[in-house]
Amino acid sequence: MKITMRLGEEADVDELEQLYNSLNDYLSATTNYPGWKKDVYPIRETAVDGISESCLYVAVCDSKIVGSIILRHEPEPAYLPVKWRKELNYEEIFVIYTFVVHPDYLGHGIGQAMLDFTANFGSQLNMKSLRLDVYENNLPAIFLYEKCGFEYIDTVDLGLSEYNLDWFRLYEKLL
Repeated sequence: MKITMRLGEEADVDELEQLYNSLNDYLSATTNYPGWKKDVYPIRETAVDGISESCLYVAVCDSKIVGSIILRHEPEPAYLPVKWRKELNYEEIFVIYTFVVHPDYLGHGIGQAMLDFTANFGSQLNMKSLRLDVYENNLPAIFLYEKCGFEYIDTVDLGLSEYNLDWFRLYEKLL
């Protein structure tokens, strides 16, 4: 399966919204590891914002968007007091947000390809680290991150308890 990565474009918004909805429908019908909810997160505005900030990348297979990832330099506030592996300025860091794979493509290596792209792209741009958070019960994502060389740093509260998402594990991969 050949996957290409590219910067998201305005023309992708409808397809990304369908991807988010398909994934949220799948999660609500199976085990909702990330705790995401349709019409809450991720939503159309997630894609619009990521594209307008030029930080949303899409994974394409056979002309279809099969995944997306947002790479920002801004951390969640809960990241700031944490002792990371290396003290860095956030301009030297990609923080991974809204990492999604279409449910029809789960288990086909899309997620790993997207993380490999992120590490390679980050290295090309002289980034020093990749950081992310993951809901503590999202075991498939945790397994993938650890398999791809991310190291557990700490567990924090991101303020999402109203959605029953109390604790998030922080991970980092030095580049």
